[in-house]
Amino acid sequence: MRRLGLDLGEKRIGVSLSDVEGILARPLVVVHRRSKQNDFEAIARLVQEWAVEQVVVGLPQSLEGEIGPQARWVKRYARELAHVLDVPIVYFDESYSTVEADELMRAGGRPHRRRREMIDAAAAAVILQGYLDSQREPLQNR
Repeated sequence: MRRLGLDLGEKRIGVSLSDVEGILARPLVVVHRRSKQNDFEAIARLVQEWAVEQVVVGLPQSLEGEIGPQARWVKRYARELAHVLDVPIVYFDESYSTVEADELMRAGGRPHRRRREMIDAAAAAVILQGYLDSQREPLQNR
């Protein structure tokens, strides 16, 4: 099952994509936000173009696992997005995803300017990979 990962931000939306087997996530694109309608159309196009069956949205939580104002905004945004998509949306904790993405890109030798351009998509890939890994863990314990 192919999945799309989203890292929602005020100015940009990082987008990642899994392989068909649902094993690996990779950064796909950064959508520069202009309006909800434009955002939703861009995401819907990606869902259709890549035959996505599920969207994973990063949910910012506090260290205590509490839902704050940013997480409430993400949930409202995702609920509205769900009205234009024909696939289910699930949430996954996005804690430290941007920090981890930056570290991975730095370790991979990406120049600072290139990291800045792709950090949101890389963070979306970290979120999506975490989700994919969490879905496989119960199967490995059988």
